[in-house]
Order: sequence, then structure tokens, then C-alpha cells
Amino acid sequence: MERIFADQLGDWKRTCYCGEPRRSSVGQEMVLAGWVQRRRDHGGLIFIDLRDRSGVIQIVFNPEVSADAHEKAKQVRSEDVLGVRGYLAERPPDTVNPELATGEVELSAREVKLLNASQVPPFLIEDDAEVNENTRLKYRYLDLRRPQSLAPLMLRYQMCKAIRDYLDGLGFVEIETPVLTKSTPEGARDYLVPSRIYPGKFYALPQSPQLFKQILMVGGLDRYFQIVRCFRDEDLRADRQPEFTQLDVEMSFVRPEDVFQVIEGMITLLFRDLKGIELATPFARLSWKEAMSKYGTDKPDLRFGLELMDFSSTFQESEVKVFSAAIEKGGMVKGLCVSGGENLSRRELDELTAFVGNYGAKGLAWIKVPLRGPWQSPIAKFLSEKEQGEIRRLTGAKGGDLLFFVADEARVVHEALSNLRLHLGERLGLIRPGEYSPVWIIDFPLLEYDEKERRRVSVHHPFTAPLDEDLPLLAEEPLRVRSKAYDLVLNGVEIGGGSIRIHQVTLQRQILGLLDIGPEEAQEKFGFFLEALGFGAPPHGGIAFGIDRLAMILSGAGSIRDVIAFPKSQRAVCLLTDAPSAVDPKQLKELGIKTVLD
Repeated sequence: MERIFADQLGDWKRTCYCGEPRRSSVGQEMVLAGWVQRRRDHGGLIFIDLRDRSGVIQIVFNPEVSADAHEKAKQVRSEDVLGVRGYLAERPPDTVNPELATGEVELSAREVKLLNASQVPPFLIEDDAEVNENTRLKYRYLDLRRPQSLAPLMLRYQMCKAIRDYLDGLGFVEIETPVLTKSTPEGARDYLVPSRIYPGKFYALPQSPQLFKQILMVGGLDRYFQIVRCFRDEDLRADRQPEFTQLDVEMSFVRPEDVFQVIEGMITLLFRDLKGIELATPFARLSWKEAMSKYGTDKPDLRFGLELMDFSSTFQESEVKVFSAAIEKGGMVKGLCVSGGENLSRRELDELTAFVGNYGAKGLAWIKVPLRGPWQSPIAKFLSEKEQGEIRRLTGAKGGDLLFFVADEARVVHEALSNLRLHLGERLGLIRPGEYSPVWIIDFPLLEYDEKERRRVSVHHPFTAPLDEDLPLLAEEPLRVRSKAYDLVLNGVEIGGGSIRIHQVTLQRQILGLLDIGPEEAQEKFGFFLEALGFGAPPHGGIAFGIDRLAMILSGAGSIRDVIAFPKSQRAVCLLTDAPSAVDPKQLKELGIKTVLD
């Protein structure tokens, strides 16, 4: 018999999704449609598991009920698209499947239509099937048929809906800002779009709606939000996408405290409704200086201890030359104490030394504190009694503990030890599953010096306001100025960042000048924005969240690619469409563009 039975539903109308029928509907006639998960031929009876986005239901084809439907079911294959009409029946007690929401019922088929025949898929459409990620991305439409792949997208939808409802309830208005906009000199590289109408000129795809949302505040729209697509032409990184989605929020007449209150309400709502977890408020707060001092990073994971300790004053004149030399050069010595870490073997210690080497550390000093007897360490014989006493005082080390030290410039020490801390937290089981520790990082530096660029750059962006009490430092010591910036960090991951903005044009021009953006360049790049500030811009501030990253955390996905419908690969390639790709020379000619290939 030919496999094409019908290509349309005709006058059939789908009754409900496959995952919805329950015992309360037994006896009702139903029309269901979906994909064939599997077919089982038991001789007289044929069972087909029919799947759609809601779940799976068992269809029974009995020749005594419908010989035609039974005959057609013999030819059905996995992933064929079917429409089935029949009556809902209870399953016999010994065949109930408690793992299925529809496990107490089955559809007794009277008629079946093959709506489309499927080729043999390149991988099994099952949750437990192991599939290479590139294959999954190439055939993403097949991957999304698997419940484990669909679930993160469904949670993302629920998350975005909850965000919209929450902000709407607080008087926020969702407003779209332009996608074709003006290139700006700060931040990552822009994606440029050539203009055919204005040869030689380009639009830029937005890295953020930053200037537009601030201009909306000037326009009197005092509570704005947007779930918006953004683009950054960054170098390839494992879990970054060239295009991403951002929750953008801005408010007028606010202080940081007002922003914190709104956002903490939103985050606690998401965790409560989507994960059944109650987060305590207010969230913890750490200054940037304290975070760097205790954890070596401005993205600290607070689910466990292992805080960093500064031993620089202890080792200023130490016989451990690697310590004293680092301090003499303006560096530092920091370390951490691992409770009960004495059992780590020499091989494991060597592995940890190699680990910190990945972050620039030239070595990793260690001391084992035994229950009895002298300290065990290659550097123990060089430590004076005074130094040992100071180490005990600072660390509270007791028998069975293990101490680690790194000596170098501050950047290397912090990067090496912060990553070692995380590595040990995971390796030693210090992080309890299902625990969430949000923290606000505040009082960031306003500016930092970029050795590569040989100039000052913004730690956040050029529109961040300085702390009021630090304004006198702007003229003489700008690198000491702190800002009204804040990041929300969750379990070591930055999920949101924002600030109170500069709303006075004089101060904004001064900050641009400190970034070596002179009056002419400032007018060329930001003239429209500076002009807007001059027409009564209110004090305002806001925050932005990475929707992809937030959805990844809430869903428990292993990668942001899992929460994006059609993600790019780690090499920023769309394996489904083979983008980026070459274009017709005619298109380039119309745009006045010639390409130069090495």
C-alpha cells in the first residue's frame, strides 16, 4: 500500500494537545495530531506513541475496531506526522504508565491520516540519545522535538512573560528602540550595515539601547523596559553569542536603592514561580573593593567560604624570596586555607600548581598543617616563627588544614586564586546543589587605565555617574573615583549590570574628555545625545540583564545555546543556515563595496 494516505486534516479539528487527555475525558471522541515517537506491533494490536510539544499519548490500533486504520498503522514510521481520530479509553490497570501524564488513558483509533512522511532522522529523537552538539545545531528543528531540548525554551518563554507582567504591574512601559543606529567608539566592535541609499555610510546594529533609553527618560517616559536583541562583534568565546537578548530597564528620579528593590522583587518572583525557591531579601551587598579583596573577582560565588587572605605585610622581609621579591616590585602575596585539605597528594598539588599557571601564576606555594609535628612544605624551613604565628593568626589554621599562596602582581594573584577557589569549591564538594546566593557588587571604579590602548577607559560605560563624594577627585585623581555602578551576581555569574547615569551635560562632557574623546569627536559620535541632556534630563538610572544567561540558570541548562532557539556555534556560525556566507557580487556592487581577501 502506498504510504501517502492524506496530506491534509480536511474537516478534522484537533481537539487538544497529545499531553492533555486525562481520565475525566474517557469516552469522548478526540482528534489528536503529532509525530510518531515509536511504533510497537504486538500482532493483533499496534501501539503508537504520538508526541507533540506537550507530551506523549498512546494510540491503540485494533483491527476489530477499524481494520483500515490498523492496516495503515502497519506502515507508519518514527517521526511521521499523523492525525488520529478515536475515542479516549482507560488503560487496563496492568498497563498504566505512571511516568506519563497521560499514562492512565489511551486513544482507541478509528481513523488515521498520514499528514507527512518523514525521512530517517540523523539521530534518535529521544532524551537519552547522545548527539554531537554540531549535529544538534545543524538539525535544530529535530533536536527541539526532544523534551529535554524543548524544556529550556518553554521556561524562557514563561520567564519573559513573568517579567513583562511584573514590570507592567509596576507601571513600566515596553518601548522598542531602533535596530539600525549609529556606531559609537566605546565597547566591543559593532556589526555594521552598509547603506545603499547613502553610499559609503553605515548603520550599526545596537550593542545595547543605552543612549535611546536615556533619551526616553528625557522624553518623560519615566519607567521603560524592553526585551531587546543586541549584537556585539566580539572575539570567539566558548559561551558567547554574536547576537543575544537583553532585558533593558530604565527609571527616572531614582537612587540605586530604588533599582535594587524593583529587581530583587523580579528575581525572587522568577525563582518562586519557576523553581519553587524562596530567595531572601534584601540581597547581600559587597563593595567592589571588598569583593576583590576577599574573592579576587567582582563576580564572587558566595555559596561557600574559602575567602582570600592578604599576607603581603607578613612577608615583606621574608626569606621566601619569591614572596618578598613580588612585594618589593609592588605586587602582593595572597592565599587561602582549605579545611581538611591535608589529604591532597603531591600529584594533586602539582596538578593545582599547573591549574593556576593557566591564569599567569608562576607557582603555587603550599603548606600542610598536620595534627602533630612541624608544617610540611617546601617553604617551611624558610619561615620564621613570627611568620608562622602570623599565618596561624590570619588563617585560623588547625591540624589537617592546607594553605595555598600566590605571589605576583595584583591582577595575576586575584585571577589565579579566584579560579583556584572555584575549582576547589567544586572539587571538594563545598557547593550545595540547589543553593542560590545573589549579591550586589557596588562602588566600582569609574575608570581604569588600559595598557594596550594607553589611555583611560570606562569600567562600565561612559554614561555612568561618579559617586557624589568622589567628584572632587575627577580633576586630579580620576582613577580613584568610584561610580554609581552595580552588578547583580548569582553563584559567581554576573546576571545583570547597571548604574545611575550622568544627567548633566557638563559632567558628561568632562567624563568623555577623561576618556580622550575630545569635543569634536564627542559632537560627531554623541552630539544628538549631548543635546538631549541639555533639555532638562532628569536624574535616572537602570540595569540590563542577559535573558539567555538568566534562562540558562533558571532552567539548569549546561550552555546558553540550550536556551536559544537557533544558536550560533562556538565559532559564531549558524550550522542550520550556514551563515555567515558569501553574497552575490551584484549586491556588493549596489552597496559600493569591494572585499579584500588575503
